[in-house]
Amino acid sequence: MTTPATLGTDLAPAPGTPPCHDAQDLTRGGATAMIVLNRQHYTLRITRQGKLILTK
Repeated sequence: MTTPATLGTDLAPAPGTPPCHDAQDLTRGGATAMIVLNRQHYTLRITRQGKLILTK
């Protein structure tokens, strides 16, 4: 079974699987990124322990 953690950035996901995005790419190497859904803004944060937190 292929999981997002085992996918390389150069591999295309199998048809029907959700898109896979690298959090480091979303934050441009930083610790936070803004995500917008239906005009609502969310903050994606990478913690020092390497975990993700999504807040409104």
